[in-house]
Amino acid sequence: MTDTDLGAEGALAAVQIRTDGDVDDEALTYLRAKVGAALARPGLSAVSGRMNVARDSAHHVHLPWTAGAEIHVGGHLIVVHAREADAHALADRIQDRLRAQLERAAHRVEKARRTAAPPPWRGGAGQEDATPADPSPAA
Repeated sequence: MTDTDLGAEGALAAVQIRTDGDVDDEALTYLRAKVGAALARPGLSAVSGRMNVARDSAHHVHLPWTAGAEIHVGGHLIVVHAREADAHALADRIQDRLRAQLERAAHRVEKARRTAAPPPWRGGAGQEDATPADPSPAA
């Protein structure tokens, strides 16, 4: 087993990738590129975590490549798992699942969707428009 770090630029932190079995350098490089592309989304909080990649050496196993990742993005834990027949398909599947989970996490914390004031039917900003412009009593 080997431990390698996926260095990310800017605000992205390191994701530790651990391999088990006969994982070649070409497959690991491709996986790093795909995970890095998924984590290169602008506006992400600090990213850290771990990914395990394994290849089963038995020839009768239908899907010998497996991967699982637990990645912390800000206050969210993103967990993805995949099993595939070859390393490239595994990396593509992990990238798709990571990207989907990151989109969900980013959507949950999007601050533009929240308002500071209550809605008009609860006494918010819309209530100002309903008041008369001249509050002086008629004589």
